[in-house]
Amino acid sequence: PYQQIDDTGARVNGVNYYTQILCNPYYTAYFTVPNKNRENVLDVLLCGKEKTYCFTDEAYNLMKTFNVSQSWMEKLSSFKNKIFSDEEMRRKLDCVFSLNGYKTTKKKVLEACAIAAYHQSKDIPVVTTLLSDDARQFRQIAYHHALCWIHDGRNYKKLRPIVPYHKEKLKAFLNSYWNFYGELSKFGIKPDSEVAEQLSVKFDQLFSTKTGYEQLDERIAKTKENKEQLLKVLVLPEVPLHNNAAELAARAKVRKRDVSLQTITEEGTKANDTFMTIVQTAKKLGVSAYQYICDRVGGTFGMPSLAQLIGEKSSISRN
Repeated sequence: PYQQIDDTGARVNGVNYYTQILCNPYYTAYFTVPNKNRENVLDVLLCGKEKTYCFTDEAYNLMKTFNVSQSWMEKLSSFKNKIFSDEEMRRKLDCVFSLNGYKTTKKKVLEACAIAAYHQSKDIPVVTTLLSDDARQFRQIAYHHALCWIHDGRNYKKLRPIVPYHKEKLKAFLNSYWNFYGELSKFGIKPDSEVAEQLSVKFDQLFSTKTGYEQLDERIAKTKENKEQLLKVLVLPEVPLHNNAAELAARAKVRKRDVSLQTITEEGTKANDTFMTIVQTAKKLGVSAYQYICDRVGGTFGMPSLAQLIGEKSSISRN
């Protein structure tokens, strides 16, 4: 019903890369990529399928969201309703923007059209609900984007008030903050439409607070801007309020990096991701990763595949 995503740093032959972690209650998967942008996130979600780009109404709306100017969108209007491969798309944009010009705008157009094409995919399951932190590369990817309350709460911990009055205001607000979080947790267990409306109103009241502590008030206003994403639980009660599962998976990758430092080749990087995926997924499914790998490498195939177990457990959960 939902997927969680996070990323962490990686090293490949002395170069900084990023490992994207995608998970839900039944699996954890690792994908090491050279950059952390929307296109790389889409590459992960496409399950190995080649990325395409389309100029649908959604693509143009996304361009507007990404602040692509109207004049550029008019120049791209001749491509409306057309679909391009990766190579074709880049060639077309090089003609429109010039080979090395307007790189930021070109990137926004690529991301908008790639997202629109992904949403139209028929041969892979399209992720409709994504839970993450507030990193820019995760925005607009899914129709429902939920944000992590724990990550948002950490922003308040970064405040370092010196004046006693400011310290009191911060402490009092955080008490209210986590009390509200507790109410949302209870709602997730026992959803109720009337309670959902009450919590929405309460959110507005809480995050309209003015304390007189400027930095705190600015932080409160930023949280309020993310109301829709932070209150996704009111619409989809099964979605967690936090992204802890993905963060714990990222820590497992960090511990592995501390031991092995880096990979050298592309094949080694893929192997590292694969074994991390097997070990962490097996743990969630209650399977011995050691026995599973021995079963596969030895050619016995006496154990059900992890994919089969994921399907079975998710079916039980839906029922």
